[in-house]
Amino acid sequence: MSKSKEKQRFTAEQLRYLTLLSRNFPNVATASTEIINLEAILNLPKGTEHFLADLHGEYDAFQHVLRNASGTIKRKVTEIFNETLSIREIKELCTLIYYPKEKLELMKDVFTDPEELSDRYFITINRLVRVCRNVSSKYTRSKVHKALPDDFSYIIQELLHERSTDLNKQAYVDGIVHSIIDTDRADAFIIAICNLIQQLTIDRLHILGDVYDRGPSPDKIMDILCNYHDLDIQWGNHDILWMGAASGNDACIANVVRFALRYDNQQVIENNYGINLLPLATFAMATYGDEDCSAFKPKVISEKNKGNKRDLLLLTQMHKAITIIQLKLEAAAIKRRPDFDMDDRMMLHLIDYDKKTITIYGKEYELKDTYLPTVNKKDPYKLSPEEEAVVAHLHEAFVNSEKLRKHMLCMFRNGCIYSVVNGNLLYHASIPLNADGTLKDVKIQGKSYHGKALLKRAGELIREAYFGADTPEEQAFAHDYIWYLWCGKDSPAFDKDKMTTFERYFIADKESWKEQKGYYYAMRDDPQVCDMILDEFGVTGKFRHIINGHVPVKTIKGEKPVKAGGKLMVIDGGFSKAYQPETGIAGYTLVYHSRGFQLVQHEPFTSITNAIEEGQDIKSTYQIVEMADHRMLVKDTDKGEELRQQIADLKLLLRAYREGEIKEKAWRPITNKR
Repeated sequence: MSKSKEKQRFTAEQLRYLTLLSRNFPNVATASTEIINLEAILNLPKGTEHFLADLHGEYDAFQHVLRNASGTIKRKVTEIFNETLSIREIKELCTLIYYPKEKLELMKDVFTDPEELSDRYFITINRLVRVCRNVSSKYTRSKVHKALPDDFSYIIQELLHERSTDLNKQAYVDGIVHSIIDTDRADAFIIAICNLIQQLTIDRLHILGDVYDRGPSPDKIMDILCNYHDLDIQWGNHDILWMGAASGNDACIANVVRFALRYDNQQVIENNYGINLLPLATFAMATYGDEDCSAFKPKVISEKNKGNKRDLLLLTQMHKAITIIQLKLEAAAIKRRPDFDMDDRMMLHLIDYDKKTITIYGKEYELKDTYLPTVNKKDPYKLSPEEEAVVAHLHEAFVNSEKLRKHMLCMFRNGCIYSVVNGNLLYHASIPLNADGTLKDVKIQGKSYHGKALLKRAGELIREAYFGADTPEEQAFAHDYIWYLWCGKDSPAFDKDKMTTFERYFIADKESWKEQKGYYYAMRDDPQVCDMILDEFGVTGKFRHIINGHVPVKTIKGEKPVKAGGKLMVIDGGFSKAYQPETGIAGYTLVYHSRGFQLVQHEPFTSITNAIEEGQDIKSTYQIVEMADHRMLVKDTDKGEELRQQIADLKLLLRAYREGEIKEKAWRPITNKR
């Protein structure tokens, strides 16, 4: 540093900040130590990031992919024990790491002799320690320490940093393991270290939207995500729909209920979120009587309802009842917001009941169902008194569901509509474009937005819909706009010309079902378009990418998830069982480790029982997407930039100490005073 720079005076603002910083680093020694620590961290390998999209309630497959870290744990176990363990033993050890509690019960059924069981515990613990030592090697001791379970923190630290191969420490290490077994703590210890291995293998998890709908257990997925150690979520259109429902938007609520009935998943709403659908069921039975409502049979029928004609009929009638309610509620929003430009989505008034047809898009279509006793031909979009009562009940139940509120707060706390992380732009669906590939201007309340500003404004409105806005008028608009994001043509979470809900239920001719995707989907294979989008969001670097989901990649038809010369990766591979016939696979995981990107393609998951009892893992295929030109370190990441800034601040603090601008103090740990 030059003398002229040394003599530069501190500004008042700098001194205020450095005085605050000195509370944590009160003298030269503590500040210097922290600089040394941060400089060292910069040279560790970057943590492994996992990207998943479009989970759609498929809890069993999702939790298994997390437990096995998309195959990473099996690869590491194989590398460690390839020359000493058989394939069967490696499989057994992996299954134990994935499902420790369940696998231990099976192990105790096999090793009934106490001495044999003690020997098995000893061998197993030592193997697990070797695996844990391997997966923790890229982290600082401090970071590993923070991840350790409280009950075994000291013990695991000792085992990780001392080796039985060291003759001076062999008896010490073996003594620790034997003591764990002798005090009947082996099961608890094994469970704790297996969970630690799972946690350390995935440093950060990115969910690119659509946790909800179709599959049976989105709430269980949310339970995992709400407690995950490092997570971000980019909201998908299905997530936004649930956020709208939780905020009290009645059109969103009707859509959520309709989706649950369409996929025979009403237990998610009733059992898991405590929302009573009995008023809807009572209304549906009274309205449709013995009418079979065949056009509204669920797309997927659960094992519980297969062959159960009575329950299936009720489910079908409820499905029809909520669909008609939804069409009416959506029409009310369309009338309130002419700027949404969605008049073509109002169709009940176009029905010719005598001919049993409807004329849309300049063509007359025959209708599958015209029995609509709750539709007043003179005022078709007015809710009947009975429908109003159902809507009022559902509204009250959704906004007051404690578990739903907890999950939505988690969604807000960990999420946004887009993120930029380590040179990667993450969003669920699209960036609206014009026909010439330029960013499309989208008007919201009379003001134009495009690209980054559009996504930012959409995210703000979602939060205003849930948490409240400055004025009742702004709150009301945000409430309507959150529904628009679900199905509006200029929604970055949807980006199609229309959502053909009415057509799919009422018209047999599939020509009417077509939904024209926005220009983004036709142009996203163009590297120049991707570069333009990346520039718009300020994403820099030699290796930069767009990563999203939303549109299933039809691998079975030869489609590829890596597009635009590697600049775009679409990782919706069909976690949802409903999409697997189209994709031919059961989902992707994109893994970003210190050496580059790896795409993991999953086959369908059989069951947790088979995984535990038979050691059946998800069969996965690995594809190297991109290798870095050097092994990436923490200093190559966003975290590295943050640490460099901290180092610069600490060096400034050192200068302030040495020049006497701030007085050094003795370091004392901060304690809570009672």
